[in-house]
Amino acid sequence: MSKFVAKPANSFSGHLKVPGDKSISHRSIMLGSLANGITKISGFLEGEDALSTLKAFQAMGVKIERNGDNVTIYGVGLNGLKKPLAPLNLGNSGTSIRLISGILAAQTFASELCGDESLSKRPMSRVINPLTKMGAVIESNDGKLPLKIKGGQILKGIHYDLPVASAQVKSCVLLAGLYAQGETCIKETAPTRDHTERMLKGLGYKVGVNRNKICLTGGAQLSAFAIQVPSDISSAAFFMVAASIAPKADITLTGVNINPTRTGVIDILKLMGANLSLSNKREIGGELLADIRIQSARLKGIHIPENLVPLAIDELPVIFIAASCAKGETILTGAKELRVKESDRIQVMADGLNILSIENEVLEDGIKIQGGVFLKPNVAIKSHHDHRISMSFAIASLRCHHDIEIEGVDNVKTSFPNFVELANFSGMNITEI
Repeated sequence: MSKFVAKPANSFSGHLKVPGDKSISHRSIMLGSLANGITKISGFLEGEDALSTLKAFQAMGVKIERNGDNVTIYGVGLNGLKKPLAPLNLGNSGTSIRLISGILAAQTFASELCGDESLSKRPMSRVINPLTKMGAVIESNDGKLPLKIKGGQILKGIHYDLPVASAQVKSCVLLAGLYAQGETCIKETAPTRDHTERMLKGLGYKVGVNRNKICLTGGAQLSAFAIQVPSDISSAAFFMVAASIAPKADITLTGVNINPTRTGVIDILKLMGANLSLSNKREIGGELLADIRIQSARLKGIHIPENLVPLAIDELPVIFIAASCAKGETILTGAKELRVKESDRIQVMADGLNILSIENEVLEDGIKIQGGVFLKPNVAIKSHHDHRISMSFAIASLRCHHDIEIEGVDNVKTSFPNFVELANFSGMNITEI
């Protein structure tokens, strides 16, 4: 089991480009495979999660060529996938397994989906239920992996109110809707990332979006086009917080995705008093990009607005580190979804903050964090093999005068394969052993 040793550092500077957006990388492989024609992708995230998606579609007969972060997909059309010879193992990737379920539910062949120990604990009923309503036949292990999906089912469009704010569930149902008879509509309780809708439109598929309702009609085709993947704001968030808490910092992150359904971390940090500005805004392939400059700031505790929580759900662990360095109390509520990520991120972050002597109180749907000083940790922090936990506590070394050891950091490469390299280039001192 690998671990980080993050030694004290107090400066953080430079111009950086973080890897490609994970959500868009997943979807570009899936939709490029289902399109007619050749899709060329640049800026593809070379992390293990996105590669799990790529390998799954190769296993279903799609010719995909990769040269670094450039990928060429020879699309087979909506009905061109072939039965895989073995169960599809999606590793640690919840996005892969939930979105692919929607596609496989409509195929003529049977399939089986599995994953690693962490993914095998995550709830799949949230996609099984709506897919079953559409006519899919799926066996599971009491709502968890493995999933066995029966082939040859005729799907019918449904109107579905999302019980939880989840882009994965929304996207799963929309992808199944591509094959379904009639109209499929999703109604959201709160906005979630809309990369699937944007990319479907880019591939020429008609998608109706009216406030919190997204509709499409099955039976049309997808037409291949070039996709440029912007830098992932979820990865950039670690360095936004790093620059905000470091005593001496001036960092610029270039070409970051600022899709409005993903910018909760920017809004939250600004409310906390972060010295953060956006420049060079542009649109590429239906996605908004900007360069983000962050300098040192004196952060203050806030009650995080609940409407921002779904827009920052993956960035909340590192926001806990920002809260630990802020003056006063930060309160997070409405974030129960954090408990069913790669780990129970509320409890695991609280356990790590306790080791660093930061006062906190765990709530059922959030946490209260009292800003303070990181003291010498007497034991290693356990990340529970959750990549975002590992990177969040590594960032804390910018305000800690002692080494921080973080165990179980092997999954960092699922989303940010060059995290240590970029962090050290900018002034941090992290060793992986």
